[in-house]
Amino acid sequence: MPYRLFEQDSSALRRAVARAEAGGIDRLTTGDHVSFHGGQGFDGLLQSAVMAGLSSTMSVQTAVYLVGLRHPVPVARQVATVAQLAPGRFVFGVGVGGEDRGEWERCGVDPSGRGTRVDECLDVLRPLLAGEAVDHRGRYFDLRGALVLPAPPEPVPIVVGGRSDAAVRRAALRGDGWLGLFVSARRFGAVTAQVHEMAAAAGRHGVRWHHGMHLWCSFDRTADGLASTMEDLYELPFERFAPYAPHGSPAAVADFVRPYLEAGCGHVNLAPVSPSIEEAVDGVAEVRRLLTGE
Repeated sequence: MPYRLFEQDSSALRRAVARAEAGGIDRLTTGDHVSFHGGQGFDGLLQSAVMAGLSSTMSVQTAVYLVGLRHPVPVARQVATVAQLAPGRFVFGVGVGGEDRGEWERCGVDPSGRGTRVDECLDVLRPLLAGEAVDHRGRYFDLRGALVLPAPPEPVPIVVGGRSDAAVRRAALRGDGWLGLFVSARRFGAVTAQVHEMAAAAGRHGVRWHHGMHLWCSFDRTADGLASTMEDLYELPFERFAPYAPHGSPAAVADFVRPYLEAGCGHVNLAPVSPSIEEAVDGVAEVRRLLTGE
């Protein structure tokens, strides 16, 4: 969905979702932060629940939810609730984040152990979302007979984002897919192949993989608006992101996306920065039409 859409009034959100649905867009995504770089934030599961209730056809995905900032049992309850609103249409994208270590400290979590904490969260979440009682004694969580019912009516895919070796391993051993961010199409293909190899070596066979790519973009002739937005959010120079953040006409953005599809990307999440909701949604819809012919 367009960046900062949830900061507008609810009528704007309803219009955007309706316009996306009418335009043939098949997935809505939301990010997640609690207190990022000076207090910015947006709750990914709350936003997903809202969007799931506004559409009867589009799937919804967190891209990505910082699960390690929370306790896995209430997270499992929230995920199950969203899945009930959108049976078979919710993808739970998770990640470690870490661009702002202070965000973890403000949530009372030691940032030095955030990767292992996310691993343990996923070890608890997976059986809870399957409706199983969980007894768990780990480094971070101690549970006896934890249970979250009713379980989601259909399994919720867990997609792991991140570029580090640990994130790739997490996707292979604990996820149902990998979500790329700020990587080339060539790197995307190499990582997903690595995920499959690692999963097979660990005895995980028959996984229905949900590999995807998350791309910031703009439909402006220049990258000025895109650059200022990303620099404001990440507090890093745009040059770090420019090779992976297309701008220009929908045809130009589609040309940028195409190599990722050829590398085996199952879905692409576009995060458009645009002066208007209508331009953002229509641009994404046109990129989809150019890529699918629909």
